[in-house]
Amino acid sequence: MSEPGDLTRDRPGQGAVLAAQLEEQADRRGKRRDIRPLARLAPYALRRWSDAALAGLFLIVSSAASLALTVTARLTIDHGFMARDESGIGVWFLILGANAVVLGLATALRYFFVTKTGERIIADLREAVFASILRLDRAHLSSLRTGEVLSRLTTDVQIVDNLLTTSVSFALRNLLTLIGAVILLFIVSPKLTALVLAGFPFVLGPLFLYARRVRRLTVESQDRFAEAVGLAGESLDALETVQAFGREGKASSRFSDAVEGAFGVSLRRMRARAFMTALMICVVFGGVTAVLWLGARDVVSGNMSEGALLQFVLLAVFAAGAVGALGETWGDVQKAAGAMERIDELLAIQPQITAPAAPQPLPQPAVGEVTLEDVEFSYPGRPDLPALRGFSLHVRPGETVALVGPSGSGKSTVFRLLLRFYDPDRGVVRLDGVDLRQADPAEVRGRMAWVAQDAPLFTGSALDNIRFGREPLSEDEARRAAEAAQAWSFLERLPGGLNAPLGERGRSLSGGQRQRLAIARALVREAPLLLLDEATSALDAENERLVQLALERAMEGRTTLVIAHRLATVLKADRIVVMDEGRVVEEGDHAGLVAQGGLYARLAALQFQGA
Repeated sequence: MSEPGDLTRDRPGQGAVLAAQLEEQADRRGKRRDIRPLARLAPYALRRWSDAALAGLFLIVSSAASLALTVTARLTIDHGFMARDESGIGVWFLILGANAVVLGLATALRYFFVTKTGERIIADLREAVFASILRLDRAHLSSLRTGEVLSRLTTDVQIVDNLLTTSVSFALRNLLTLIGAVILLFIVSPKLTALVLAGFPFVLGPLFLYARRVRRLTVESQDRFAEAVGLAGESLDALETVQAFGREGKASSRFSDAVEGAFGVSLRRMRARAFMTALMICVVFGGVTAVLWLGARDVVSGNMSEGALLQFVLLAVFAAGAVGALGETWGDVQKAAGAMERIDELLAIQPQITAPAAPQPLPQPAVGEVTLEDVEFSYPGRPDLPALRGFSLHVRPGETVALVGPSGSGKSTVFRLLLRFYDPDRGVVRLDGVDLRQADPAEVRGRMAWVAQDAPLFTGSALDNIRFGREPLSEDEARRAAEAAQAWSFLERLPGGLNAPLGERGRSLSGGQRQRLAIARALVREAPLLLLDEATSALDAENERLVQLALERAMEGRTTLVIAHRLATVLKADRIVVMDEGRVVEEGDHAGLVAQGGLYARLAALQFQGA
């Protein structure tokens, strides 16, 4: 059974650390106005250095070939048309055509290697983000909405993807073009180039001024969108409840409000970016027009050749276009920087439950002995309501112990401490004599088979879900486990049997069927410690009897802890531990506890009288 609030709370120490981390990240995101978050991509790029180097090489070649067109065009005019040399014109046009061919090939190769490198980096980033999410402990998971996490994993990563596969190539090409064009402009006409550069402050000023505003609005828009996704996820996860209570309109209204809020912020961002683009185009091309007027006068006066003027015009257009394009892509860079900052927040979170630097190995072979000594534990934000208060329990190898008690008495908390989803505030939890804080959590969990109350399954077939307990696993072994868990009776009727698709999260099955598959998954794990959290709660009386027989066989030679609300499921336990308000209040077998006339006797009377 789940303890009140146990899905949204954690240890006080862990909660404080997490709150500090998230507050620091939000504050940093609110203050930062540059593209430093994108530097987080450098390690991923270095892993693909060969492709990145080829992308850079062809980027340089294509930019150089593009600028070389202005040189060949000038020479064609000056040494072909103006010299009235018919044979020379053909040669110069051949050179011009060869230049175009080089430009085309270099551009194609640039596109391929830039796109390949970008997609590879994004694939690595997606894998790293998801791996980081899987490492999060309950403290972090309880503070993050599923929709928020999915938004960062999908939408934000897609924004960075667009930058790496499209915008970054476009931006770098235009940056190189701008630098090369300015150098050639100085060679062609230092005087006119100086006039062009004099207008740059009027271009760059608005660019950086409005880029900051665009970035701030982009981050805000992404946050609003993530909020909308989170609301949608909550409603879809509880769709039957929403429909049963007739709250479709309310859920739709909440989602619409969130979407409209995100759209409003996006609209302000688009206005700022549109104004920035219009301003830059007017300033850039207005300046180019004025400079060209001066160049035309130099040609008339004989201070510049016609070919030189043509080259200057082309270079000026290239430079102006590059500046305008950089203004466009700078908004994409800012947007991607905001997205990367949100992604980096996930990557930067350090889970509190980790293996120590030198973990103490668990003894071999496994014994299956469990000890909790004077354990104190509170979920975060509720230090005044401890889930466990001086709780002590010793379970001998091979023993079956049942934990019973009212809801909120701390039974499921014991399981969560054993699985090391949390660490106790005080006291110690040991498995086979080893303090769990000194062991590797993966090794600890590898010795346990857990059947949760809600029996979560995964999209796929029954075979896939049973193999989740242990891989590799043959189909015959999976079938035997399904038979032992009384699941084969319904699986054999499905088209495809074990290989029949069960739908998303196994929702095509009933609650009892999902529970039996979860039990089969636990049986194949062959772990020395079996944890059953209301494992038969979703079964009818007949199936519960059959599954109990299967579980009794599975318990042989294993240590078993059983949480049960229905006392009929624990009558054969070696020992019954009665809990109340996080403490052990009674202990013994069924008959002895009933004779005591305490809490267990009252619970038993309530259940068996109503049976």
